[in-house]
Amino acid sequence: MYLKYNKKAAEKGVYIVGSCGFDSIPADMGVLYTRDKLKGTLTAVESFLKVKSGPEGTCVHDGTWKSAVYGLADQDNLRKLRKKIGYAPVPVVGAKLKRRGLVFFNQEFKEYCIPFMGSDASVVKRSQRYLHTELQETPVQYGAYVNIGGLGSVIKLMFAGILFLLLVKFSFGRKLLVKYPEFFSAGHFTKDGPTQKQMDGTSFTMTFFGEGYSEGQDPQNGKPNVKICTEVKGPEPGYVATPIAMVQAAVSLLEDTACLPKQGGVYSPGAAFSKTKLIDRLNKRGVEFSVISKPEV
Repeated sequence: MYLKYNKKAAEKGVYIVGSCGFDSIPADMGVLYTRDKLKGTLTAVESFLKVKSGPEGTCVHDGTWKSAVYGLADQDNLRKLRKKIGYAPVPVVGAKLKRRGLVFFNQEFKEYCIPFMGSDASVVKRSQRYLHTELQETPVQYGAYVNIGGLGSVIKLMFAGILFLLLVKFSFGRKLLVKYPEFFSAGHFTKDGPTQKQMDGTSFTMTFFGEGYSEGQDPQNGKPNVKICTEVKGPEPGYVATPIAMVQAAVSLLEDTACLPKQGGVYSPGAAFSKTKLIDRLNKRGVEFSVISKPEV
């Protein structure tokens, strides 16, 4: 989208904003919310996603499953596109954020976690690059993770993940995955999608742990000396929170024109909406941003 339309959109004053659903409004705007609530300079954030389901359980339509299948199969082309854009590396300010392992136990939640496989990390990075290069703001390092539960869940996920990665490499394997999503996902992805009762009983919480430097402290010297915890929570992510986020993003485009980037182009949500009232609008409609623990030095 960026390579094909950014220049044309800029010339015509058109704003094209992608990733305006659950991927990746909560993550992108959540990082900006955390930054704004920290008294000082935020330099690193980790987010942890938890999806809760009711007695009816939860599932996802197989359209999302197909996106994962074809997205992983097309990874090489994605790398080539990113290389073609020729982005300059985003500078690391403050202590470098350490990468977590493929599976790790989180003491805060008393659960095992894995890296989040969605677009959140790359979208947040795009926003931070724009805010740094265009607005001279301090870039924030970011890591996205998802809580998966106990050891039993880890073992199940490992077997399913290995099988998925093996099959997705081959055309025949991809056909099987697309044809039988319910079987290969153990019922988590279906051709019918979730029922109304399943959607009513499902919600999400995304918790952000940020660290940085207090006012007057130079981020280039010493370790971070201030921490903050924030949260974004909302209804069922795919079919309830996503349309809320998308519609409120559109309203912000229409009503906050003076707060948008100076010229048109292809933007990530954080780049387009960092100065708008999008977070206030989301708060009023059930996607809520809040501070869990105030900044502590």
